[in-house]
Amino acid sequence: MSRTLPPGWYPDPDAPLLERRWDGTAWTDHRRAPDAPGPPRAAGRAAGRARAVALTACGTALVAALVSGAFALARGDGDDVVPDTAPTVASPKPTTASPAPVPSRLVDELDGISLPLPDGWVPSKYVTRDHVVMTTDGGRVFTRALPADSGRAPAALAQQDIPQAADASYGHIRSHRLVRSERVAVAGGTGYLVRWRVNTARGPGAYVQSLALAPDRGGPSDAVVVRFAFDAGPDGPPLADMDRITGGIRPVGR
Repeated sequence: MSRTLPPGWYPDPDAPLLERRWDGTAWTDHRRAPDAPGPPRAAGRAAGRARAVALTACGTALVAALVSGAFALARGDGDDVVPDTAPTVASPKPTTASPAPVPSRLVDELDGISLPLPDGWVPSKYVTRDHVVMTTDGGRVFTRALPADSGRAPAALAQQDIPQAADASYGHIRSHRLVRSERVAVAGGTGYLVRWRVNTARGPGAYVQSLALAPDRGGPSDAVVVRFAFDAGPDGPPLADMDRITGGIRPVGR
């Protein structure tokens, strides 16, 4: 008599609560619940053999459970059974250092002035010849010391500096429009600002301002130019920040 099972649904050797399809030579990946419709089960010796496989697996699991229980009772010496597990130690939560508070004013000792730091602005991490003192998304503020022995007034200094400031901040400028040009009282002395709206090769353009401070402001003897470069459009800072910074500049120590 052939020992090969005929094709059909039989108790799954790996999952006795399910039935698995036997194609006559090997198990397929098709499984189903015992009450699922399909061809009738193969009867006789083949079905008995499949049930024997399932009962053998259950018996093996039961023996293993009994042996494990006896071993646990033996370890307990008649007392309550203590699980053989290592104690759980809670790992300490990582601590995060609080960020350093951002100062409300920024002191530029090199040029002898301090500037207000509006919300969203941070001190610059780098110092260059054209000293970038603060930045924000789409905005930068620079300071430059100029020799005071040239005899030029703040108005002449600002008007001469503004095209250089625009070119240094945004490269080639296609065109510009004068927005403001006026004398201002700033840093304990007299200053002059020139503000341009510039059109650039890419993007919505920008606002550039040169603010020249006279050397009689109570600081160093050199004149200082504060440059402002603000991207235009929604990605740049509000122009009100340019006015806040301008009006809040003071000599160091005041």
